[in-house]
Amino acid sequence: MSNIRKVVLAYSGGLDTSVAVRWIAEKYDCEIICYCADVGQDEDLEAARQKALAIGAQKAVVSDLRLPFVRDYVFPALRAGALYESEYLLGTALARPCIAHGLMDVARAEGADAIAHGATGKGNDQVRFELAAYHFMPSVHVIAPWREWEFQGRGQLIEYTKTHGIDIEATAEKPYSVDRNLLHASYEGGVLEDPWHAPERDMFQRTRDPRDAPDEPREVEIAFEHGNPVAVDGQALDPVALLATLNRIGGEHGVGRVDMVENRFVGIKSRGVYETPGGTLLHLARRGVESLTVDREALHLRDDLMPRYARMVYNGFWHAPEREALQALVDEVTRHVTGAARLRLYKGSATLVGRKAENALYRADIATFDEDDSYDHTDAAGFIRLNALRLRVRSER
Repeated sequence: MSNIRKVVLAYSGGLDTSVAVRWIAEKYDCEIICYCADVGQDEDLEAARQKALAIGAQKAVVSDLRLPFVRDYVFPALRAGALYESEYLLGTALARPCIAHGLMDVARAEGADAIAHGATGKGNDQVRFELAAYHFMPSVHVIAPWREWEFQGRGQLIEYTKTHGIDIEATAEKPYSVDRNLLHASYEGGVLEDPWHAPERDMFQRTRDPRDAPDEPREVEIAFEHGNPVAVDGQALDPVALLATLNRIGGEHGVGRVDMVENRFVGIKSRGVYETPGGTLLHLARRGVESLTVDREALHLRDDLMPRYARMVYNGFWHAPEREALQALVDEVTRHVTGAARLRLYKGSATLVGRKAENALYRADIATFDEDDSYDHTDAAGFIRLNALRLRVRSER
């Protein structure tokens, strides 16, 4: 422990990392640098920086990672159509390697001996942070307080903050944890650990209750170029502004809530509640444009591989060669995804009602049920007989 002189801590300003500042400083007798990454969590990070200093950090750094988060993590996963276990849009899983990248940049710049994080020993984030850290600095020393300290639960952490005068939001009565970024808000722990217990009405922060959503539907058009969203309702927007705009529109109409029991990488089933309004709209719109512009077998191949891609991201293997290889394939498949989709939002639902693309593979003159000169119906007989051959042989056996 004596050789650790300086530690960079991934700091959120929440309960776990606030306790970690004081605990690491006392246990390792070292300098603490807190690193706060702005990934669109809509929090006062300057206040978090000041709080870190007040708790005992010698330095606190804040960096704006919103653009790289959306451009370099959210959009690649969108091109892959990535959903973990068919529901989770990977909001936290995508943010962690982005934050870790910024964390390791600071660790190198400050000449730190170690990095630290506030992830628990039961969760996925410990894996995500540390795999990314080892990617950028293979010899880095990692301090994970939840795997080392004497505290057995968040109730004891809350008591620690009271005795040490650390100001935090969590209470023993409402201790569930909240994670926010530009893609989503997530909730877990506390009262949510009972999978039969419905989320409280006032818990949600990004989406309006569908019962309170506007009585009139809203249509929104999303344009794509080469697989990436570029405009909303005809207005070109940079990635951050685009996702923020769709979050506002989707949230107003109660779109994007997910309540699921998922399988963590460490083997534990966990209940999580998520709000991903903008991401939900992007996935639905992307699929609409893909249906026009991507070859059938190429699209099916991407869809076959999507669950593996999603598991890699969920489990923390963003920087693994297999994820990078799949990303190259995905990007090749989706390079022709240029066009627009129109969605109708109404009281928690989003429905695809229109799609268009100049380079579409869809051709009305071939698809039509009216008279045409492009398709010979008699060709289908031989096509069917050839595909039935193995089935006929099997049945005659």
